[in-house]
Amino acid sequence: MKKQVLALFAVLSLGTFPAIAQFAPQAPLPGSEGIAAGSPLFKEWASGCTLHRGWLDIADKSLGQPSMGTASDIYGAPHGAVLSLGDSGVAVVTFPHPIVNGQGPDFAVFENGFSNPENDTMAYLELAFVEVSSDGEHFFRFPASSPMQNTTQIDNFTYSNAIYYNNLAGKYKTGFGTPFDLEALKGTPGLDINQVTHVRIVDVVGSIDPQYASRDKDGRIINDPYPSAFASGGFDLQAVGVINSGQPATGIDAVAAGWQLRYYPNPAGNDLIVETQTGGRLQYQLTDVCGRLLRQGAFAGQTRISLAGLSSGLYFMRLDNGREHSVSRIRKQ
Repeated sequence: MKKQVLALFAVLSLGTFPAIAQFAPQAPLPGSEGIAAGSPLFKEWASGCTLHRGWLDIADKSLGQPSMGTASDIYGAPHGAVLSLGDSGVAVVTFPHPIVNGQGPDFAVFENGFSNPENDTMAYLELAFVEVSSDGEHFFRFPASSPMQNTTQIDNFTYSNAIYYNNLAGKYKTGFGTPFDLEALKGTPGLDINQVTHVRIVDVVGSIDPQYASRDKDGRIINDPYPSAFASGGFDLQAVGVINSGQPATGIDAVAAGWQLRYYPNPAGNDLIVETQTGGRLQYQLTDVCGRLLRQGAFAGQTRISLAGLSSGLYFMRLDNGREHSVSRIRKQ
């Protein structure tokens, strides 16, 4: 739920409360794990959705349910529309092909949070749990953590800091998806992490009242804007993008195979070697998951690219000969 009236009020900052842990910061700050909506990492997008609306205010259900958006508004890449879930609302999302457990994050969830214009570490954030299923019946939740203070209620005029949330959709502002790695659920009985067919998004009820509160994996109350008794109340789902898909190989994959590309070592240390048998000259661009250009140049045959100074994590390399291009994932140790 996003309200234009927010700009008319003084906004509280919750950045001064102590926390017992810190996670990745807000996008696109250095160290952020938010993935830009335009990233070539995304191979597919949600194509189906079953909606179970929650409440404008779970403590007063007589107020009814939110009405913003329809299930089809979340199909494809983010395009401005949202689907508002309301307190405890649920959206079950499906895809053209199953999601598989690959290198790095496997999918990302988008919400329409927005930054504090005076402090880019802070944003207006509404959160949701994320669960997955490989049979459409049994769902398993990513282990969410929220060491944010839970003694002062976050309201609709308050920004919060992404470093206090982990494995919760909505921790990144609009335009950046929160990534989820199926490796975190490896070995879960009843779940095939290489055949995930459904993703379930469950609104976090942000109330700190124990009677209604949502809790993280350690039993801590999760504090986010509450109450939100508006048509756009609760988590506002924009899109779900798939990074590691079970779809057949794409044309770009075929290009990479034809070029006989080799990246090594991968995962890499401070240097990455790129080899190709094309015989022609290739342009390269190395970017992070937020889309920031980090390295660029050109080579023929082989080149060594320095990764010194880059943080550990996932990057991607685009190679282009002026007619075709290939995108590959690179992980730095």
